[in-house]
Amino acid sequence: MIKKILQPILIAIALIIALTYAFGYDYLFKGIRETYFRGVTGSTIDDGEYFNNHPIAIGKPIPWEMDSLYNKQALPKSLVQDLKTTNSASFLIIKNGKLLHEEYWNGYTKNAETNSFSMAKAVTVLLLGKAIEEKKITNLNQRYSDFFENYKNVEFGNKLTIGDLARMEAGLNWNENYKNPFLQNAKAYYGKSLEEAVLLRGFKENPGTKFEYQSGATQLLGFALRKSMNKTVAEYTSEKLWKPLGMEQNANWSTDDFGMEKTFCCIHSNARDFAKLGQLFLNEGKVGNQQIISSQFLNEMKTPTKLSKEAYGMGLWINNDAAVKHYYFWGLHGQYIIIVPEKNIVIVRTGMYEDQPVDEKGRPKQVVFLVNEVAKMMK
Repeated sequence: MIKKILQPILIAIALIIALTYAFGYDYLFKGIRETYFRGVTGSTIDDGEYFNNHPIAIGKPIPWEMDSLYNKQALPKSLVQDLKTTNSASFLIIKNGKLLHEEYWNGYTKNAETNSFSMAKAVTVLLLGKAIEEKKITNLNQRYSDFFENYKNVEFGNKLTIGDLARMEAGLNWNENYKNPFLQNAKAYYGKSLEEAVLLRGFKENPGTKFEYQSGATQLLGFALRKSMNKTVAEYTSEKLWKPLGMEQNANWSTDDFGMEKTFCCIHSNARDFAKLGQLFLNEGKVGNQQIISSQFLNEMKTPTKLSKEAYGMGLWINNDAAVKHYYFWGLHGQYIIIVPEKNIVIVRTGMYEDQPVDEKGRPKQVVFLVNEVAKMMK
């Protein structure tokens, strides 16, 4: 009797598994294993250990100099309440190039490595700037088909440029959805092959005609970077950013099963080192007297585009509408590196703020709140 009941159930399960593989959804098994089997419902800042990765090696560490008022000035109560209720892991303020405040919650410490999520997009664009400087890539107007010739035969794809990808104006057939497991983001995040998930997905409109935030665009940019050099993207990141910036800890960049970095996300590092990426902008691309990246390229990154309604540049979100102007790296669940030029400060916040509200231009409202609260402290 039991055998008769179980047999059709087992056949149904086998059929579902077979169909899952047949239609390219086998990545769902990894997604389920690395979420629900761990007691979570989606990606988290702590899931780096469950993916392949390439190390981003440091050179000689340059620790932050402490401000004379380091952790002596209490944060406004409203700010502390917001950070706690939004499940923050870390909060740092760098003022005039010195560490003014740092605080951690929920067991996280200064050495804790957490997922950058899409803050990695800005890092990828920084690497693009360095690659252009070193003539590995011609310029922002270079056609993508120079790297992958088959794009010459793809409708709209034959017009795609490197700059279109950096500015989120690629026109890809891509739905930026973080909750639907059957869409592209999940396949890119949990799947075995980024080539299968991203390359030649097709286009829905002419590149350079519409702003649409798409992780696939930055991953395509990562493929071009990888093809332009004889090293991994992580090795290039170590050489051009982590070592000259004096990062304090090795980081890790998640990869697919074939060793390609997920350039749309997933650098696992600590808050202090993330802050150095922000300070690089305030220092106009310099570390001491060394110009490690072109200040002109940094200006291009932080210049808002018309198609984004002045909300996005290249890898960076921008808010010149605010009372205190700022621009920032932004990753899923509220990972921020915020640069506030008029106050000469960098703010870092990491954590797990799910379903965060955004403004009419798609920017997280929490960032404006954090900037305003910190600005009050600087008066």
